[in-house]
Amino acid sequence: MSTAIRNRLDEKLQSLQQASPERIGQVVHVVLAEAVRCSASDVHFEPTHRALEVRYRIDGVLQHVATLAKDVAPNIVARLKVLADLLTYRLDVPQEGRLATATSEFGVDMRVSTFPTIHGEKAAVRIFEASERTLDLEQLGLPDDLRAEWTRLLLERTGALFLTGPSGSGKTTTIYACLRYLVQQSGGGRHIVTIEDPVEQVLEGVSQAQVRPGTEFDFARGLRSLLRQDPEIIMIGEVRDPQTARTAIEAALTGHLVFSSLHAGSSCGVVGRLLDMGVEPYLLTSGLKGILNQRLVRRLCPACRRTEGCPQCAGTGYHGRLLLAELLTLDASLRRAILDKSDTAQLEAIAHETGRWTLASQAAHAVAQGWTSRREIERVLGP
Repeated sequence: MSTAIRNRLDEKLQSLQQASPERIGQVVHVVLAEAVRCSASDVHFEPTHRALEVRYRIDGVLQHVATLAKDVAPNIVARLKVLADLLTYRLDVPQEGRLATATSEFGVDMRVSTFPTIHGEKAAVRIFEASERTLDLEQLGLPDDLRAEWTRLLLERTGALFLTGPSGSGKTTTIYACLRYLVQQSGGGRHIVTIEDPVEQVLEGVSQAQVRPGTEFDFARGLRSLLRQDPEIIMIGEVRDPQTARTAIEAALTGHLVFSSLHAGSSCGVVGRLLDMGVEPYLLTSGLKGILNQRLVRRLCPACRRTEGCPQCAGTGYHGRLLLAELLTLDASLRRAILDKSDTAQLEAIAHETGRWTLASQAAHAVAQGWTSRREIERVLGP
């Protein structure tokens, strides 16, 4: 936890914690501007019974940075709602929007979400760094041989590719890097369509649609309708339900390249979830081409090279993040296991016997090279 960031914020906020609209606007500006300065990915405004706590997520770790007076909490959230063009009078339902002034004030895009709690509304601001939004496949940090195999799969004409990993593991960044690669490789000659919730980045050469879950335009209905538009490449933001899962695999078997994200604990966990969603094993063995499972771990600070910290890393000992990834492709033994409806543990045992790219091997290599620490690996992957 960084005292440098807290001290800097405290100094800037000392004279601003008053309830006037002008002061509230300045408080919000200072907190968000400092978050951008620190390369935070998220800012959390969390009301408690006695105060409004402010926390930054930096390199994937939440850090407490400020405590604001309880009486300014509703005004802080209201100010964020105004900036994001949300309904200030609705305090009883969650809302989402974008900061309309983000480009002019901070130079980055931000997304605001609010959520009612027993102590008042909680607000979270997601900050999208411009540099992270435009990464190409070569800049993600994938091992050369793994990246070569993944790009080969992306150039297939049919089949399903999945990305998995917990929230904050960089899946969205990887997905958009894949889309940019496909646009570049096709030279505009392939029909590429996305179905997303929400659309995080606008890409030239890609037809993008934003679904509205709970309406007639959700992932499953959108995908079924999209197939009548003769797309060659389909990106589904996330497979969340059995109908979308089955339609995606069937599309992969009928002349489309489909790739999507799906939340699971491991690469083989994706196979298990798809089976649980009702996808027939024979469809999976025929349509599934590859699964990329990824995590982000903090890099050791290049200045201090230890976890005690220095001024350059704001006392955390880490600066920036490193991508770890494993790629699962189906060989004959895995196909037989899927057809036999083996459980996830059995699939993982088979995959690790023949796998070339695993999270464990990459983590060990990263520690041996001094890129990160064993403590950080255990924080992300477990003991």
